[in-house]
Amino acid sequence: VHLMESGGGSVQAGGSLRLSCATSGRTWDTYALGWFRQAPGKERDFVAAISGGDTTTYYADSVKGRFTISRDNAKRTVNLLMNKLKPEDTAVYFCAARGAGPVATMEKSEYGFWGQGTQVTVSA
Repeated sequence: VHLMESGGGSVQAGGSLRLSCATSGRTWDTYALGWFRQAPGKERDFVAAISGGDTTTYYADSVKGRFTISRDNAKRTVNLLMNKLKPEDTAVYFCAARGAGPVATMEKSEYGFWGQGTQVTVSA
């Protein structure tokens, strides 16, 4: 499975960005998909995830109510709409696929496929 993120950039606090992750390779519509982020000097943290099948969604508390994850199985993309952005949202954002099954998880060790990341910078 190959993953490639797009849509990162710079925005002022309170603004919005939409990230997209295109996939290729094996059939993935039953895979769980997730977004993680990594700020300089920090570990890679969970942001949001969506299950295959029933498309149940999960969010980190820090983004709940501001970010929305969605998937388009026909286009093979997973998207992250980010509203009301804050400077602390600044990070490299990675999409990930969990090949072990359709149930989403917040544990990054469960995701075996990763994109290269896209930078999101939010200025005060």
